[in-house]
Amino acid sequence: MAEHIVSPHSHHHDDSHITSSKTIFGFWLYLMTDCILFATIFAAYIVLKHGTFGGPSAGEALNLRSSLNETLVLLVSSFVCGLAQVAALREDKRKTQAALILAFLLGGLFLWMLMNDLTLLVQGGNGWQRSAFLSAYFTLVGTHLMHIVAGLLWMVVLVLQILYRGLTIPTHRRLLCLRLFWHFLNIVWIFIFTIVYLWGSL
Repeated sequence: MAEHIVSPHSHHHDDSHITSSKTIFGFWLYLMTDCILFATIFAAYIVLKHGTFGGPSAGEALNLRSSLNETLVLLVSSFVCGLAQVAALREDKRKTQAALILAFLLGGLFLWMLMNDLTLLVQGGNGWQRSAFLSAYFTLVGTHLMHIVAGLLWMVVLVLQILYRGLTIPTHRRLLCLRLFWHFLNIVWIFIFTIVYLWGSL
């Protein structure tokens, strides 16, 4: 008799667990396709890296110190995003929101710094149309930048959902997907920093 009373709840919990697993698996598949996208752009960049056509090379056009600062800001943002997940697992609504807001502010700072660098390049006459190298550079960094904007919008939506709905099962699921996405963008940026900025300055 007791089994019949408990079963609807356990069945509901199993259902939500199954949908969570499907969502996260689907999100991993999306990240794999994103990996392919970035790998393709990286390959194009490496091929076109020396196509400067009399314009500046990576070492001349790009600011290594500025990109190092951007890398540090994004790494801290990723760490803070991880803290949001830890707070959520402890069912601490306030700390989860605080961590997400801080991750958003750091992500916003990274975005502003990178936009500033790109604006300076364009103002100096080194826009994407100047050479094959700059076209590939702007495509690679621009694609990453659009992903960052998507991540920041996601954070805003999630903070509002937690504020109005609390830490529900769907919120936990979305937070986990966001954390995977944000860490993925960090890894991509580390590759950009290494291949584009470090390698370019050597």
